[in-house]
Amino acid sequence: MTKQEIDKNVELIKEISGCDPYKCMKCGKCSGSCPSFNEMDIKPHQFASYIINGNVEELVASKSLWKCLTCLACIERCPRNVQPGKLIDASRQLVERERGGDHLTADEIPELLNEDIPQQLLVSAYRRYRR
Repeated sequence: MTKQEIDKNVELIKEISGCDPYKCMKCGKCSGSCPSFNEMDIKPHQFASYIINGNVEELVASKSLWKCLTCLACIERCPRNVQPGKLIDASRQLVERERGGDHLTADEIPELLNEDIPQQLLVSAYRRYRR
C-alpha cells in the first residue's frame, strides 16, 4: 500500500467514525472496561495510535477488529471522548468496502423491513451505515 493510500484510509476512518484519535492520552481506561480485552491482539487504547501512525494495514488485518463486541463500554470510559469503539467500527466498514460492500441508502431500507425487527435496530443500522 502506498503512502497516499494509507493517508486516504486514515482520513476515511476519521471521517466515518467522526472521532479525533489525536485526543487519546493512552490512559487505558477503554481497554480496562473491554470485555474482549483478552481476545484482542490490538487493544482498544492502541487503535488510536495505529491510526495516527498510519498502520492501517496491520489494524485491518488484526483479529481485534472482529473480536470487538461493539458494546461501547470503551466509549463510556474514555475521558477525552476519543471513542475507540467508533474507530473500530469505522475500520470494519473500511474492510467491508474494500471487499466490495457498500453502505445503505434510504431507498434500500423499505425492502429490508420486517415487522419482527425492532425499529430501533433499523434506525441504528441506517445511522451507522449511511456514511
